[in-house]
Amino acid sequence: MQIEEVLGNKLRIKILKILNQMGELNVSEIARKIGANHKTTMKHLNILEDEGVLQHKMFGRIHLYRLNINSAKARALQSLIENWDKAEVHH
Repeated sequence: MQIEEVLGNKLRIKILKILNQMGELNVSEIARKIGANHKTTMKHLNILEDEGVLQHKMFGRIHLYRLNINSAKARALQSLIENWDKAEVHH
C-alpha cells in the first residue's frame, strides 16, 4: 500500500495521532476517541497493522494497539506527526 493510501483516510490519521499521544489503547478506547464504531475501527487498525505501522497484543479478549517502534514506517509517521504538531503550535 502506498503512503497516500495509508494517510488518505482521516480515521487512520486520527488513530496514528492518538496512539502517538497515548501509547497503547484497546479497540473500544480508540473507537470512542476517533468517533467510529468497533467494526470500522477494526478495519482501519488491521490496515495499519498489515502495513507494519501498528502492533497489538492480547489480554484475553482485549486487544491493545500501539505504534510498532521496530518499523521504519511507524517511526517516520511518528516523526511527521510530532513535527506537524510542533509547527501548528508555532503559528
